[in-house]
Amino acid sequence: MKTITKVLASAAAVVAIFFTTNVNAQQTNLGVGLNLGVPTTDGYNFAIGADARLQFDVTKQLSIPVTTGYTHFIGEDNVPDFGYIPVKAGLKYFLDETGSGFYGLAEAGVAFGVTGGERTSFIYSPALGYAWSSGLDLGVKYEGLPKDGFTPGMVALRIAYGFKL
Repeated sequence: MKTITKVLASAAAVVAIFFTTNVNAQQTNLGVGLNLGVPTTDGYNFAIGADARLQFDVTKQLSIPVTTGYTHFIGEDNVPDFGYIPVKAGLKYFLDETGSGFYGLAEAGVAFGVTGGERTSFIYSPALGYAWSSGLDLGVKYEGLPKDGFTPGMVALRIAYGFKL
């Protein structure tokens, strides 16, 4: 499958998720975040990224996040850097009935490689975090990209701020 076809298919999926969930959604939020990570793969020193997340609340405790952004792994010595654009969707569940406080998040999707001949691959990202009613959101996540017997990944801190739309 060509890259442009994958991009179009992913975009169509995101739009479909938006329209099907927004009909019944109580609220929609937009969050922007910074990700600082420690790679779990040898040959990389550091990972940094930024993301934007649309979050469609199904109930106060359950929401459907759709996330995209850019992540860059910084290589050591002769290991080249690599970067990718993730497009993920998932479920976010708050333990508190107010829709803030501690939460668990699970996302999966597609990562589009943008450096050095990197290809498109599956991506998954479980996370735990805490969101304040003011919009501040701190989370710790693992992000993995299994492909061709090689699984680059990272453990990252996500610092974000959310806005109600």
